[in-house]
Amino acid sequence: MVDGVNEGGRATATAPNALWARLRSGDWLDRPRLARLAAVLLAVELALFAFVIAGTHGWIVPLQRPTTTDFASFYAAGALADAGTPALAYNEPAHLAAEERATAPGIEYQFFYYPPVYLILCAVLAYLPYLVAFVAFAGVSLAAYLAVARRILDDRSGTALLALLAFPAVWWTIGLGQNAFLSAALFGAATLVVDRRPLLAGMLFGALCYKPHFGLLIPVALVAGGRWRTIASAGVTVAALVFASILLFGWDSWHAYFAAARAAPAMYESGRIAFAGFVSPFGSLRLLGVPPAWAYAVQGAVSLAAAFLVAVVWRRGLPLPLRAATLAAGALVATPLALLYDLMLGTVAVAWLVRDTGQRAAPVWEKTVLAGLFLVLIDPRDLSEAWHMPLTGLAALALFALVARRAAAALGWNLARFGLGRGVAV
Repeated sequence: MVDGVNEGGRATATAPNALWARLRSGDWLDRPRLARLAAVLLAVELALFAFVIAGTHGWIVPLQRPTTTDFASFYAAGALADAGTPALAYNEPAHLAAEERATAPGIEYQFFYYPPVYLILCAVLAYLPYLVAFVAFAGVSLAAYLAVARRILDDRSGTALLALLAFPAVWWTIGLGQNAFLSAALFGAATLVVDRRPLLAGMLFGALCYKPHFGLLIPVALVAGGRWRTIASAGVTVAALVFASILLFGWDSWHAYFAAARAAPAMYESGRIAFAGFVSPFGSLRLLGVPPAWAYAVQGAVSLAAAFLVAVVWRRGLPLPLRAATLAAGALVATPLALLYDLMLGTVAVAWLVRDTGQRAAPVWEKTVLAGLFLVLIDPRDLSEAWHMPLTGLAALALFALVARRAAAALGWNLARFGLGRGVAV
């Protein structure tokens, strides 16, 4: 064969074309190869994680100032609540002093913008020594997330566990000391039981009120689907948690929270938290230099589009995997305040997509796209800043587009004229 033509004169695929065709087909990512690639990626991530730990503790080169994680914010807020001064969790000087007592003097301040219902958990954690509390919180919430995700996948195999653990946001969540495992576990568990146990689903959705911005589309889905028992259960759960927080911490804590919440948008708009770490369209546009007003306008349009799709999918009563995937992927792009670790919510959407793939036709290229999103998120903040490209935001939008394409096909919307209608049964 010379220059793409065989001896008989017939055209043949060149190596690049053959590679592209294989990638587009998704055939290259079979289950054995997925297990091997996930194992290799997990090993690399563990090595990088150990290197980062060594670096942030000054074991490689001396540090100019001590470092810490977002968990210091949770622990300090809990310590202030245990000391009888919960409202000071929203007072920056007092909260910083509590963070330094828990970690080391001179650390960078970690904000606390959570409602007082989250102080209930923080106060419990603060009874433990700091490192014990950190490990317990990360370990228990990770175990809960893995249990829920494997249940969604309906796959208890080692391959599924490797793939879930190798997702880069897992290690970002642990490294940053964040609560994304808890959020994903509550959200995923609620979608698992929403059809069978509506009251329990409402309780799980209601418990997410500690992170209220991720609940924007939940009422849209439940109202569109006529899930009145779940709505009532969620409302009662939120009311009970708020009442418990008032009993434990007083109304002053809520007053302080509302005052802090009013100041929060200015801080997020300022870039004090790097825009490269945002997942939302708002953060993506701010990274590109778009003024806040225009970024909010585009964010509003995306949020409305996500709400519309969620409403239609739940109103039409599509199968649970599609309803749950649409809600999870939509929730990720609908809020302007979604950060790198919040991509854990995206794994709930992906798990439901995989579950749905066993029940209907899937686009031939979808596995390759998901694998590409998986890999680009290994170090999205540094790459986003270096390339001046919002990789995390693009990844979230790409996931939402995949879900929207699958939902549109199930709704019978004609996508063939856009070249998006072909799929193969998996």
